[in-house]
Amino acid sequence: MSRAVNSRVRFLLLLILVVFGALLARAAWIQTVRAASLSRLATAQTRVPVTLPAGRGTIFDAMGTPLALGEQATTVFADPRQIVHPKTDAIVASRILGLKWKQLYPQLADRSHGFVYVERKAPPADATALARKNLTGFGFYPEERRVYPQRSVAAPVLGFAGVDNNGLAGLELQLNAVLTGKTGEETVVRDPLGHVISIENERPAREGRNVFLTLDHTIQANAEQVLRQTVAKWGAKDATAIVLDPHTGGVLAMAMEPGYDANAFPAAAAKGLQANHAVSDVYEPGSVFKIVTVAGALSDHLVTPQTSFVLPYSIRVADRVIHDAEIRPTERMTVAQILQRSSNVGAITIAKNYLGEARLKKWISRFGFGKPTGIDFPGESAGLLPSYWSGSTIGNVPIGQGVSVTAIQLASVYAAIANGGVWTQPHLVDHVQGDQPFRPRTRRIVSTHVDRQLLSMLKGVVSDAGTAAAAEIPGYTVAGKTGTAQKPGPHGYVPGKYVATFVGMVPASNPRLVVLVTVDEPKLAIFGGVVAAPAFAQIASFDLQYLEVPPDQPVK
Repeated sequence: MSRAVNSRVRFLLLLILVVFGALLARAAWIQTVRAASLSRLATAQTRVPVTLPAGRGTIFDAMGTPLALGEQATTVFADPRQIVHPKTDAIVASRILGLKWKQLYPQLADRSHGFVYVERKAPPADATALARKNLTGFGFYPEERRVYPQRSVAAPVLGFAGVDNNGLAGLELQLNAVLTGKTGEETVVRDPLGHVISIENERPAREGRNVFLTLDHTIQANAEQVLRQTVAKWGAKDATAIVLDPHTGGVLAMAMEPGYDANAFPAAAAKGLQANHAVSDVYEPGSVFKIVTVAGALSDHLVTPQTSFVLPYSIRVADRVIHDAEIRPTERMTVAQILQRSSNVGAITIAKNYLGEARLKKWISRFGFGKPTGIDFPGESAGLLPSYWSGSTIGNVPIGQGVSVTAIQLASVYAAIANGGVWTQPHLVDHVQGDQPFRPRTRRIVSTHVDRQLLSMLKGVVSDAGTAAAAEIPGYTVAGKTGTAQKPGPHGYVPGKYVATFVGMVPASNPRLVVLVTVDEPKLAIFGGVVAAPAFAQIASFDLQYLEVPPDQPVK
């Protein structure tokens, strides 16, 4: 009996020695062979590098009102390797943050990753509520979310910054380099339970720079409201308005309708509403382009404002017969009356008999058509000029057919006439924080003498005898031009589809503002003097009072 007990004791002792020997060998193996890899694993589990996003610069309007800024948010992340109960934690986090737990759960359960986003840029209050739950493996860091406090005001101009605060469209894209700061970095040290112990190797982020625009949000908001009313009244497809300071080239407003809330850019982009029509879209301008024909003939001393012509109702140019907008008998008109009454036959007569192809091309180029203005906005179109000239081209181009322009090109040309004949590069940015104000390019288009002649003739357009009496503003002289252009399609002009335009300057005695309004596919009426001119008058009247520009003529 005792012998059997002794055998068992010896066996037990031997077993204990074997087990202890195995444990000792295991410990030695871990401390030598696996030491480096396990050290790296431990470090990875307890030290997590975290990028500290830089705050994006604010975009202000000319009055210092923020149009785009960063709002405080909190990003929630997790280390799945620290999470013990991924399903339970997913349910808790989803309930607080308003997520779907079935989508979050697989991320928290995947222990092959040491870092996953739970919610980017969550509301701080929600993140704080989740932090109070003390869930192992969850972490938080401050971040900012891009918001647009003026909502729809200037939305297509401002564009959009994505979830990583990178500009994706509009000025957010154009100015991304200056708005974007430099990210920082820190290392978060946790205990074995995932709780943060300390922060190491912290390198703070450097904020982006602020940008100050020439836009005035009050002028912009009013222009958008007028366009909404105009589109609704005429059942139009869309409308665009530009308000320019002709002396500085600063854009005070660049409005489009339909608009959208800049905070909902993805939804607007899906509906095709995000485009800035004033810069990227081209259209045939119609009679507003006649200013090039008349200015060229005056500048080359081929005609004077008093030069007269006997003009029939229609004129043949090669295989085309072109007529005036309103039926009239053959009559004599001066150059001034041709512009005032917007006679197609008169403009073609000047171009065909005096300018010719070469001179007309020269003046089109001199006015800047066919080339981008260089406005500080992405995706500007250069416009479209005829690729070749046929026999009828000299009958189309002088009256704004067969040539396409952008609204900003056209507005800048009329701003040059308002500025004594000197073209100034249009721009949206006044200055960037820490930099000098923007200095636009300038060039003379026409002489001061010809400019005074053009300005005088354009005053006649806004009169009882002209085509834009609806553009009159009590107490102010107005000069401008109407345009009504049929829209081209793949097989010629599309019946019933027009673009109505009016572009004018006020007060005409010393222009302070240039306002362009273009209405795409209006119904009920199509003429620029009927559809676009009243919108010009509404926009300009408001702006003159807002800017406290004194009247320059007695009220009738």
